Amino acid sequence: MRLKPGALLRFYSLCGILVQGSQGQFPLTQNVTVVEGGTANLTCRVDQNDNTSLQWSNPAQQTLYFDDKKALRDNRIELVRASWHELSISVSDVSLSDEGQYTCSLFTMPVKTSKAFLTVLGVPEKPQITGFTSPVMEGERMQLTCKTSGSKPAADIRWFKNDKEVKDVKYLKEEDANRKTFTVSSTLDFLADRNDDGAVVSCRVDHESLNSTPQIAMQVLEIHYTPLVKIISSNSWPEEGQSIILTCESKGKPLPEPVLWTKDGGELPDPERMVVNGRVLSISFLNKTDNGTYRCEAKNPIGRNSTEYVLIVHDPNALAGQTGPDHALIGGIVAVVVFVTLCSIILLGRYLARHKGTYLTNEAKGAEDAPDADTAIINAEGSQVNAEEKKEYFI
Repeated sequence: MRLKPGALLRFYSLCGILVQGSQGQFPLTQNVTVVEGGTANLTCRVDQNDNTSLQWSNPAQQTLYFDDKKALRDNRIELVRASWHELSISVSDVSLSDEGQYTCSLFTMPVKTSKAFLTVLGVPEKPQITGFTSPVMEGERMQLTCKTSGSKPAADIRWFKNDKEVKDVKYLKEEDANRKTFTVSSTLDFLADRNDDGAVVSCRVDHESLNSTPQIAMQVLEIHYTPLVKIISSNSWPEEGQSIILTCESKGKPLPEPVLWTKDGGELPDPERMVVNGRVLSISFLNKTDNGTYRCEAKNPIGRNSTEYVLIVHDPNALAGQTGPDHALIGGIVAVVVFVTLCSIILLGRYLARHKGTYLTNEAKGAEDAPDADTAIINAEGSQVNAEEKKEYFI
């Protein structure tokens, strides 16, 4: 069968129009990320479409929908919207096997396609802490391991002790058997300390599939340790006749047994005045014989510990004498002052007497030739006449 020249011309013109019109038609898609078990929405849009068909196909190139017609028998796949400008479908209860590249095809001449990659996030399982045995003795090494599986991509693990993050930890990432998800573990290694008793250690798993709500596993530490002992006195300056109360504070885990009080390494010498009531030692009517070293000892199944208190009973009368003026000291100071004063007076008198004698001697030397004492002194300095006849007199 041959086409007439006019019909053939009209056929080529129609094809040219179709090709020219299809050049402005392009399908548009977007990549989608969904959490495993969630629902993924795949949308393909065409801004300019002259009634050309749209199709969605999966990574295996199986047609899911051709326009509004379902092509693959999968109850999880539903049509959301179908028009000349849009073909949208949904995939519910998404699994890791659904991940891959989906294709939207626009059946122009030639066929135009757009790719949308579906990423499925593997949700990490609730973490678990292993390696803890209760109780732990103080000084023992503890190794706590936090582990979670099924994350994609690999989850992040962080450790906290009483809400304070612990940085020095070990981290291990392993690929699961399905070669899609990961098992992540982290180990916290430390020495047990009494200050850790009752502390809350938590393992926190962060992952983008958790929507900023991390999964947390917690473990309360129980540390056993020997008692810590301290004696508290009710009287900082005990005096004779007074009373004193000594309290033995002991802290340990398990709780220490009733404490043992001793004095100078032996039993309390006067049970009538020295009364023990639990952790408290009361001593009434104190006297000098109560002076000594008092020991409080506490023990539990882990061990024992003790501390000492030195009791010194003071004489209230001696204390009063010390607080008054010291007359002996004052008398001694006065005596020294008087002695120094008398010595100074004597030395000063002798000094004045010596100078006065010299003056009289000079006056005697010049008395025969001078009308007065001043002239006599002057004459004595310049003349040696009758020097042997002049005598010195000291008063």
